[in-house]
Amino acid sequence: MPFVSTQILQYRQEFLSRLETRPFPPSDVTQILRYGAPAGSVFESHEYLDRCMSRLQKLMAAAEERGRVLPAGTVVAADRLGASTGRFNRHWHAPLGGLWLAMAWPDVLLSGFSRLLPFAAGLACCRAIRGLGVDACLKWVNDLLVGNRKVGGILCETVVSPAGEQWHILGIGINVNNCCFPADLQLPATCMQEVVGEPVDLARFMGRLLAEFSWSLGLLHFDEACSLREQRSCEEGRRSLLLSSWLDYCDSIGRRVEYGFDVLNKPMYKAIVRGIDPCGALQMTLADGTSVTEFSGEIRYLDDASSS
Repeated sequence: MPFVSTQILQYRQEFLSRLETRPFPPSDVTQILRYGAPAGSVFESHEYLDRCMSRLQKLMAAAEERGRVLPAGTVVAADRLGASTGRFNRHWHAPLGGLWLAMAWPDVLLSGFSRLLPFAAGLACCRAIRGLGVDACLKWVNDLLVGNRKVGGILCETVVSPAGEQWHILGIGINVNNCCFPADLQLPATCMQEVVGEPVDLARFMGRLLAEFSWSLGLLHFDEACSLREQRSCEEGRRSLLLSSWLDYCDSIGRRVEYGFDVLNKPMYKAIVRGIDPCGALQMTLADGTSVTEFSGEIRYLDDASSS
C-alpha cells in the first residue's frame, strides 16, 4: 500500500524539529533549514513504478505544459520498482519492504557545488539510518554500508526538461524490511530489519529521511552562500561544511582499494585512499608512491574489512 502523503509530511515535520544540528549556532541552523525547506515538501507515492526518476521527468513535462514549474524538492516514492537501475545500468532489486524514492532538485547551484549533491544525498541517508541505531557508513561516493554489506545506494542524474530547464534527480534505494536478495547480486547486501532485529516503520523512516535531506541540501546551499560572501570557489580555502560532515560518516580513508570507472567490470588500478579534496574528488596513492585524484568512477575495498 503506498505511503499516505499527509502522514509522511507530518513525520517529516516531526523529525525536522528533532534534527541533530550541533555545533551550528541557532542563526546558522535557521538559515540552513530555510535553504533546505523544499526537500520533500511535495510528496507523491505509488504502489508500483518502473522507475521513480522516470515519473519525476513526466511530472516536469506535465507542469511545463500547464505553464508552471515542478516544485523544487518534489519526491516520488514507490512500494516496489520494476525497472530500477543503479550506476552503469546495473539492476537494482527493489521489492516490497524497501524504501525507493527520487527527488528533483533544480540546477541552481554553482557547478563546483552541484558536484557535491551526491554527498548531500549520502549524508542524509547515513544520518537517517544511524538515527535507528544502525551503524551505517559511506563508501565514496554513493554506497551505504553496514559492516561489509551494502544497505543502500544513491544515483544522481542530471536531466533537461522539455522547456530546457536543467534538473538534478537524486535516486535513493535503501533495504529496510526487504531481507531476501537474489543469488546473483554482485555485492553482498543486508537490510535494516536484519540489523535492528525487528521490522522498521517505513513511513516514519521516510519522514526522518526527508528531514535529513532538508538539512544536508540546506547545508550545501549554505556552503555556497558562505563561499560567495568570502569570494572563493569550492576549490579554494577551507573544506565545505557539507564535506566535513560527510567525512564523519565515511570509512574509505586509509583503505586499500581497486579503482575503475566501472570497477566491477573494468578495474583500472589498486591504490590507498588518502583523502577527499574540497570538490569531492578521491585522492589516492599508488604502490609506487604516485598521487592520483579521481573525480568520477568507483572503488572496491580490498582490505580485510572489504565491503565488496
